[in-house]
Amino acid sequence: MLVLLPPSEGKAAGGSGAPLDPGSLSLPGLAAARAAVLEELVELCAGDEVKAREVLGLSEGLRGEVAKNAGLRSAPALPAGEIYTGVLYDALGLADLPAAARTVAERTLLVFSGLWGAVRVTDRIPSYRCSMGVKLPGLGALGAYWRTPMAEVMPEAAGDGLVLDLRSSAYASAWKPKGETAGRTATVRVLHAQVVDGVEKRSVVSHFNKATKGRLVRDLLVAGAEPADPAELVAALRDLGYVVEAQAPAKAGRAWSLDVVVTRIH
Repeated sequence: MLVLLPPSEGKAAGGSGAPLDPGSLSLPGLAAARAAVLEELVELCAGDEVKAREVLGLSEGLRGEVAKNAGLRSAPALPAGEIYTGVLYDALGLADLPAAARTVAERTLLVFSGLWGAVRVTDRIPSYRCSMGVKLPGLGALGAYWRTPMAEVMPEAAGDGLVLDLRSSAYASAWKPKGETAGRTATVRVLHAQVVDGVEKRSVVSHFNKATKGRLVRDLLVAGAEPADPAELVAALRDLGYVVEAQAPAKAGRAWSLDVVVTRIH
């Protein structure tokens, strides 16, 4: 099983650890692309701050993020599972997973990133600000930039088991499973169902969407569930108490679509 996660906008400070060692990161086939993005981002942020904030989509109140990016090469690094914070990661709760579940998480979770392409939760990275929607001056839109290197490394990373895709659309643009891998992929959408004037209405609620995805992954890990394909995933989630509506692909080479339906937002 491979679980694809989005990063978080908010990130923890890097503490006082050693700086980034690019050669230590997982998926070494992405090394050259990572180096190019890192160089562009550092150069951008070491120059005109106003331009950098415009490119990165940052408000005046986030100007400190520009200086942080400028110092990425020497900034202290922490495991990605500690750097990424926010709703999904709070619900996932990596820090207090049981030992066996934590071991599986370290092997199966892959976090997509505008700067790094994708990293495992054990990869040590500095805190940064660069979303997949950014267009860097020398590289263009990062979602498009990452497609070629991702296409080269991700099929091997996916192996021959289930790919559980929990990424948002911006990060999903960097790699789309194809062929046989797509048939083993399940994308998940969380829908809030409520009855209004006797009619059930469903909607996507961003905050709860993220929280539910985090809890869903945590529950699978704690239960020791490692489904081999989308059908087994549906069964595992239902066993865990989730209401899941699944749609198998109509054609070969397409992913399964899973709707997790919830009635309470918390």
